[in-house]
Amino acid sequence: VWPVRSLRSDVEPDNFVARLGLYSMDNGTPMAAGTWAAAKSGADGSASAAARVAQGARAAFCCTRPPGHHAGSDFMGGYCFLNNAAVVAQSLRNQGARRVALLDVDYHHGNGTQSIFYDRDDVFFVSLHGDPRTEYPFYLGHADEVGEGKGTGYNLNLPLPAGTSAATWFEALEQACTRIAGYQADALVISLGLDAFEGDPISRFALASSDFTRLGERLARLGLPTVFVLEGGYAAAELGTNAVNVLDGFEQA
Repeated sequence: VWPVRSLRSDVEPDNFVARLGLYSMDNGTPMAAGTWAAAKSGADGSASAAARVAQGARAAFCCTRPPGHHAGSDFMGGYCFLNNAAVVAQSLRNQGARRVALLDVDYHHGNGTQSIFYDRDDVFFVSLHGDPRTEYPFYLGHADEVGEGKGTGYNLNLPLPAGTSAATWFEALEQACTRIAGYQADALVISLGLDAFEGDPISRFALASSDFTRLGERLARLGLPTVFVLEGGYAAAELGTNAVNVLDGFEQA
């Protein structure tokens, strides 16, 4: 049960199932034995990756599941419990980065990440994703969401229709990279969702495996210390290949 319009959310019920409604954005995020250990280990690994880059490494890749970008500061959802990319961005800020750019290339909008940084100007959130009018998470990710308060102008959503070609996707990526370059960040975080792949079973973009090499090359040209955090990607047989292609492209560039 979710406390939607006309229902109260300020009183926490004693009933556990009812409490879930206060802290989950959907019913597709199951918990089981080991869930917390896995989620916490992923967040810890993300913090460790941030520390390596803060200490001078050119880049780090945190290969973790569950993903994190749908989780907000006080809610879970979309298979996500703790927001790993947000942990990286905040860790980099805590360790001296004046400004951090956070680029989310997952097919699904990183609503949790957006909500965490929406009123801040020290973390610039940029997302390429399926249009929320038809794609999960549905209720966030529109182009008119530009931040609020101090964060106005520091949130950029680039929603694309289902079926978008690789050529059009890379045009949007170029817009994202141009804005990130103008932001003059000290570090870059990549929410590396790999479900823009043409063979992904729950997504509808058309990137081939070779396109992920091109993605890595373009990100490298931003010239920033970079932390990659694995997000979605559900074509299990090709997931490793696509991840490695991004990293190879980044290193080669």
